Amino acid sequence: MTVAETGRGLLELTRPVNTLAAGALTFIGAFVAGGAFDHGTATAAAVGATWFATAGGNAVNDYFDRDIDRINDPERAIPRGAVSARGALAFSVVLFAGATVLAVTLPVLALAIAAVNLVGLVTYTQYFKGLPGAGNALVAYLGGSTFLFGAAAVGDPLAGAVLAALAALSTFAREVVKDVEDVAGDREEGLRTLPVAVGERRALKIGAGLLVLAVAASPLPYLAGTFNWWYLAAVLPADAVMLAAAARSFGDPARGQALLKVGQLLAAGAFVVGRLAPT
Repeated sequence: MTVAETGRGLLELTRPVNTLAAGALTFIGAFVAGGAFDHGTATAAAVGATWFATAGGNAVNDYFDRDIDRINDPERAIPRGAVSARGALAFSVVLFAGATVLAVTLPVLALAIAAVNLVGLVTYTQYFKGLPGAGNALVAYLGGSTFLFGAAAVGDPLAGAVLAALAALSTFAREVVKDVEDVAGDREEGLRTLPVAVGERRALKIGAGLLVLAVAASPLPYLAGTFNWWYLAAVLPADAVMLAAAARSFGDPARGQALLKVGQLLAAGAFVVGRLAPT
């Protein structure tokens, strides 16, 4: 492998689209809390820490999943030989170190969230992924906590709580759909993911039920008077996309998962609209 191919493989390990999205969600958490620009240094540190931690989590996940990926996704960096397993592990350590350096500059609660998340990212594949629903729940928490982390970084964690909870519910549903996609490789490796344990259709029903709960709860910031009708107008299209994604997942899990990501981004945008809109 050439240096360029190895560099490309390392970049792939970070999942650049996912890591950039995670950083953006942390910024949104700080923005919804009203401190993204007043506390610019803390916001930047939180966004950077999220990027490094998410990238490190993706890299170490690929390290532990290298045997499964030879079945589920042989074109990933380790199975195709662009990066060695040991190289991926060392790369993840460097990334986690970068996240730690930035996180220690933040308020105590934000630092505590970062510490819990780092432990979750490192232990996910080895201890939680193979437990029915447990791995999904951990990833759901990690997804929702980006908003909470951003809000905590600027001193107002409660401002991100509702958004974090809604994101966690929708992320759980997306992870269940992803497990349905990967069920062949997971079963081969003896992992008892939710679809393996209860069946693919039943798992999809569980995910869809939680997604419906998230959609039903999405008007709460409007009903509580936190945001006005501009937020409601913005969140309704996101709800429609996520419900369509839930329905689509039963016939085409890959397409359903892609639609869920779109719906989640639209929902995050609705909170930005709610913050920007005049009261």
